[in-house]
Amino acid sequence: MVGAVPIRGVRPLALLALALTCLPAAGCDHVVAAPAPSPSPARTAPAPSQSTPVSLAPPRSPAATPSPVSSSALDLLTGPARPSDLDVMTFNLRYASEAGANTWTQRRPVMRELLDDERPDLIGTQEGFATQLRDVAADLGRDYSYLGLGRDGGDRGEHMAIFYDTTRLRAVESGDFWLSETPEVPASTSWGTARPRMVTWALFEDPRTGKRFYAANTHLDNVSENARRHGAALIAGRLAVFERLPIVLTGDFNSPATAVSEVHRTLVDRAGLQDVWATAPVRGPAYATIHNYGPLIADGERDDWILTTRGVTAVAALMNTYRRAGRYPSDHLPVQARLRLP
Repeated sequence: MVGAVPIRGVRPLALLALALTCLPAAGCDHVVAAPAPSPSPARTAPAPSQSTPVSLAPPRSPAATPSPVSSSALDLLTGPARPSDLDVMTFNLRYASEAGANTWTQRRPVMRELLDDERPDLIGTQEGFATQLRDVAADLGRDYSYLGLGRDGGDRGEHMAIFYDTTRLRAVESGDFWLSETPEVPASTSWGTARPRMVTWALFEDPRTGKRFYAANTHLDNVSENARRHGAALIAGRLAVFERLPIVLTGDFNSPATAVSEVHRTLVDRAGLQDVWATAPVRGPAYATIHNYGPLIADGERDDWILTTRGVTAVAALMNTYRRAGRYPSDHLPVQARLRLP
């Protein structure tokens, strides 16, 4: 276990925590105590050719070019990446709102600084609204694009958008499916879910190495344990019919990453995925990944995961606790990992 790492030597990188509080009526998707999910079929299916990826990102400003002296938290934790390494982040952005404290207007500059420091190759996001995602895309700069539909269909509702560095990765195809008994039907719900739940996925290629892999990103229900169980089983079934390539699954699973979680057991024990937080030989300090802008909780519940198929090597993992003047970019900690594809 490694201690907290400072970013750029100016922005301290400690590591944030969790405070489990949410007002469902406000549209928040956090659970107060999360157990497990299971089965069903999903919409965007199998193998490598479902749809041509469509970038939803607007024209972006080049202003978000990272400083040449910046070092990512992963670099500070484990040293410079190899050219073929893949830096991945899962990040619940917290939906954009101008009501109350920690508005999007207040949080956006902090998120911009965090992402400017980190520059992940791949970011699985949750809760982003269309206008919010366009803000993030503009702040990341012209080298990034993103894909994914809104959970209410089209551009509506929260997205499970996947951002990627276009100088590093090429999107070959992509798709979306809903976690319901009718996964091809946008905004469909089943199993007592509070809101529509979905998965956005893409097949990527690294032009430098010629290697391909799948990325999938989700946000499981915050209310219904039954929906989480079924959602996890549906995801496992869909991943199983993808082409035999490495898979990286990111998300807010609203479930603890422990043996008591049926969601975790379904995806790790039964589907054969590995939890990079458990397998990485180098890790930053552990905290609850939901903090709700409160104090960090050491060794608290980890609801935000990065999972991979066997054969993908986790070099390092961390929870990024960056904040500025006491303000966090979101009510979740972004979780990051450096991966090596087979």
